[in-house]
Amino acid sequence: MANAEQIKALIRSYAERDDARFCAVAMQVAADQARKGKHDFATEIQKLVDSIRGRSAISSVGPKIMPIASPRGELAELLFVEQPEIRLSSMVLSTRLRKKLERTLQEQRRSSLLAAQNLHPQRKLLFIGPPGCGKTMAAAAIAGELGIPLLTVRMESLITKFLGETSAKLALVFQAISDTRAVYLFDEFDSIGLERGASSDVGEARRILNTFLSLSEKVGGTSLLIAATNHATSLDKALFRRFDDFLEFPLPSEELVEELLSTRIGLSGGDLLGHDLGLSEIVASAKGFSFGDISKCCDDALKRAVIEGRSIRDSDLIEAIQERRRFIDGARHE
Repeated sequence: MANAEQIKALIRSYAERDDARFCAVAMQVAADQARKGKHDFATEIQKLVDSIRGRSAISSVGPKIMPIASPRGELAELLFVEQPEIRLSSMVLSTRLRKKLERTLQEQRRSSLLAAQNLHPQRKLLFIGPPGCGKTMAAAAIAGELGIPLLTVRMESLITKFLGETSAKLALVFQAISDTRAVYLFDEFDSIGLERGASSDVGEARRILNTFLSLSEKVGGTSLLIAATNHATSLDKALFRRFDDFLEFPLPSEELVEELLSTRIGLSGGDLLGHDLGLSEIVASAKGFSFGDISKCCDDALKRAVIEGRSIRDSDLIEAIQERRRFIDGARHE
């Protein structure tokens, strides 16, 4: 039988849908069995591997998994590609939001089962919420969980001042969405999804929005399209009908602030965690902060304790939070 490392490698490659690695490990198992004189068993494994390779060759004509070195050409200017390592389990989320994200993952993983009933998994999601509340991280976690790349649309390259050029680039991005399986993230989506007829609207902006509406209606393939915005109320109402679901990422509740503080200090601090840490007082001082703000404060407090060679104190975190609040308030008044 396969040894423990081979079994783990088989499970990992299956979870990541890496047929090539799965077949390579299976052939190692076959070789081991042949050396032990179990030639019939080794032959059976080889035949199974051959059938998997044949099936993979057939499926390769469909949507592809994008190699990390791609995209190339003009797409390289429009898409930033990465292979996230983050997973949903490492995020601090409300129960409702976690269930919604897990539902998306479950539908993606059981897409064949749904297809047999002429049903389709969620593929187009709208993330709504203030900055620093996990929208981009959640998109990365979905890609990480599914073992596919995250491609972030470079809005600064997509949107140009030349008539019709942005719509043409948008069409190129949607062609990639149809052709190559990945998670495609349109961050700061309000830059192209502004409600038609708004005071800042111009003719070209309407054309871009109409192009997005049309392309999103017709897009094929198996990719996931995620749009994220801090300004949901400014979006055109027609956009909401183009998405399978919309997920709200609010500012953290007191319970989630406490969970995040405990997680960040516990994971990063180790023996630095002091027994005098008063979470209730710290949670109260961080009211109104985003997840990103609180994480930054934890990092600042931990670095101070590490540099001074001592345990972290509640005063370290409170001072970091106060400094962060002064910074934010100053930025708002500039």
